[in-house]
Amino acid sequence: MRYFLDIAYNGARYHGWQLQNNAHTLQAEVEDGLSKLFRQPMRITGSGRTDTGVHARQQLVHFDVDLELEQELEAWLYKINAVLPPDIWAKSLRPVKPEVHARYSALSRRYEYYICRHKDPFRQKQVYYFHRPLDVGKMNEAAALMLQWEDFECFSKIHTNVKHFRCQVWEARWVDTGDDLVFYVAANRFLRNMVRAIVGTLLQVGQGRMTVQEFQEVLESRDRSKAGRSAPADGLFLVEVKYPDDIYL
Repeated sequence: MRYFLDIAYNGARYHGWQLQNNAHTLQAEVEDGLSKLFRQPMRITGSGRTDTGVHARQQLVHFDVDLELEQELEAWLYKINAVLPPDIWAKSLRPVKPEVHARYSALSRRYEYYICRHKDPFRQKQVYYFHRPLDVGKMNEAAALMLQWEDFECFSKIHTNVKHFRCQVWEARWVDTGDDLVFYVAANRFLRNMVRAIVGTLLQVGQGRMTVQEFQEVLESRDRSKAGRSAPADGLFLVEVKYPDDIYL
């Protein structure tokens, strides 16, 4: 039987999502917990691979187990949380069709990036502290260009193993909340390191170090070296993953 587990996590003390040799990762932590609970080796597949220090309010994972859990989903969810550390929270557990895949069945993903204008010790490792003045209007003008763009190789990690760099972005905007500046971005898919590279480049625009026209030239170049430095992982959250409505049993 295949199940979807919806989890949230603080990624500060993990070396990203994906399993790595000699590294403490989120996937390893969740798999270890499930293996202890079900008393068998468990493997999970996530909707995406967040980098070191990146957080998630919604990360969907699928796993298979030869048990019928659907009669006691809430009880099993309680047990799952009991074997997970405090910085990982299992929010829901639902049975899905056997062919559904957490990564490949996803329709879209949404991220948020948080910039804080003043130091806040209670939000350490959860925001990017950035005190320099920023022209949010110019940043939004540049961000809007991505809605008409398709190839985002300029914001992809170099030498990444992907078949193509095409992404359909339908939301890319900055919102000033007073204390925070929040970047909202949604697309059908994201390349590795893409959001942090976009944020870092838009910060160049906001500081007047890059014009909106130059930002467009970065998009046209398909050259990562033309874009800005990646913003720190601290402020980045995976917040939503959408699937077709008919995947659940």
